[in-house]
Amino acid sequence: MNQIDEENKEFVNPIDADKITLNPHTLTYGHHAGSALIKPEDQGKLKSRALNAMEHQTDMQLGQIYEQMQLLADQAKRLQERKQISEFIYKAEIRFEPFINHTYHLYCRAEGKHLLSMVGPTQWGKSGQQLQFIATVKLLADHTWEILDKSEDFFINE
Repeated sequence: MNQIDEENKEFVNPIDADKITLNPHTLTYGHHAGSALIKPEDQGKLKSRALNAMEHQTDMQLGQIYEQMQLLADQAKRLQERKQISEFIYKAEIRFEPFINHTYHLYCRAEGKHLLSMVGPTQWGKSGQQLQFIATVKLLADHTWEILDKSEDFFINE
């Protein structure tokens, strides 16, 4: 009878039900001695590496954007200077039709009036002594003027 009672008796697993599973492949840890070794990661190290990589990448991209902004600011400054010298030249006396991509010379007469000429500062004879050289300029396709050379004491008023 002892044997019959033992057969009718329900089996009780001595292991806690929370610590066993019918599907061991779903466990987040190895369930037998041959399982792969799983080590917990140091979260501080992971976050620190990710933060350093992020800072490096964003700093590099911000540097590129800053360089592009500097380039655009320099282009805007040069364009503003071309506009100012162009306005200055178009107020000067011009006795000929200037052609695009040709070089001309800007002078100031003794009376304070300005003159655009085809004659360079070294090409004048004795008559050129009454003219003060201001700048050598070139007419661009957009009808603005580019300064190729200028006297040290010439400044455009803004």
